[in-house]
Amino acid sequence: MCPRGGAALNPGHDGRVSFVKRGSQPALTAEAAGLRWLAEADGVRICPMEDLTAQGLVLERIEEVRPDPQAAERFGRDLARTHAAGAPTFGAAPPGVDRAFIAALDLPTSTEPLTWPQFYAELRLRPYVRQAHDLGHDVSVVEQVCDRIADLAPDIDRPARLHGDLWSGNVLWSSDGAVLIDPAAHGGHPETDLAMLALFGLPHLDTVQDAYAEAASLPKGWRRRITLHQLHPLLVHTVLFGGGYAAQTRRAAQEVLAL
Repeated sequence: MCPRGGAALNPGHDGRVSFVKRGSQPALTAEAAGLRWLAEADGVRICPMEDLTAQGLVLERIEEVRPDPQAAERFGRDLARTHAAGAPTFGAAPPGVDRAFIAALDLPTSTEPLTWPQFYAELRLRPYVRQAHDLGHDVSVVEQVCDRIADLAPDIDRPARLHGDLWSGNVLWSSDGAVLIDPAAHGGHPETDLAMLALFGLPHLDTVQDAYAEAASLPKGWRRRITLHQLHPLLVHTVLFGGGYAAQTRRAAQEVLAL
């Protein structure tokens, strides 16, 4: 069903059931803009938005089915098309908003012409390292990754149009294939969405990745950089949940530095 988390059933006059997602108005406004922006790419199917009101974000209900390899292959190809729609800058928010959110946290945006290594270090890693530190979690090793970022990952010419929070729970499988929910949409590196899919386990992940790689040109060595791109969501989880995520973040950073 679409979406997950904090959603309420809302039967309509015609008997059709939608979901009303509750939350702060700025976050829901940004999510609605992200849904529209991703849908305009004509790639992966995006959960249709029916309305945005003071009561919440109203979305279509999706009947889920068990995914199969054919659906996974199509998802990989469609995701490549979504990414190819592009974005103005690394960190660009969807049109009509200047803020983005990931879960309950602000997601820094930018209209400046940053390179991807600059963007990732300064807007995706360091802000969350500071937040984690303020909460008493030691993830300072990530600063070493930031200092070496230009050597650890090549720049890319054109920002991709990212979902931005593409863990497996935000991929619903319908009879018509994959449907994406709960975006933190922004301009970024296509490897970021692929790495997020791998973080918590997606059904038929290898098929998705292979289909994507056939449909799009990825920089050489992208599989080796999956852990680098996972540092941001791991930091987000450290800030939100603490516990073992700080240790997992440190291990991931050390793995990246050893590449």
